[in-house]
Amino acid sequence: METIEKLAAENAVVIFSMSSCCMCHAVKRLFAGMGVSPAIHELDEDPRGKDMELALTSLLGPSTASPVPTVFIGGKLIGSMDTVMALHINGSLVPLLMEAGALWL
Repeated sequence: METIEKLAAENAVVIFSMSSCCMCHAVKRLFAGMGVSPAIHELDEDPRGKDMELALTSLLGPSTASPVPTVFIGGKLIGSMDTVMALHINGSLVPLLMEAGALWL
């Protein structure tokens, strides 16, 4: 858990991902399309990946089907794909990104 918190606080936007996950790819493309450069941690390519996956599952709760993608903005847990897309659709994502210093308009 400590590793997740430390990594989440190091950049304005942090995505925990799996390199072969299509939902992870979609979230990364969303941010790239907005001009945001998130720090991306591919759990399947990190020796600590399994431990981080367990910590993310604990953070997100047992009802979450998969712990990836998990997005942090400004060091705060935003959540998974559903939450990020809901924020994007209702117009709340851009203000969060601006507040975190990840996006300038």
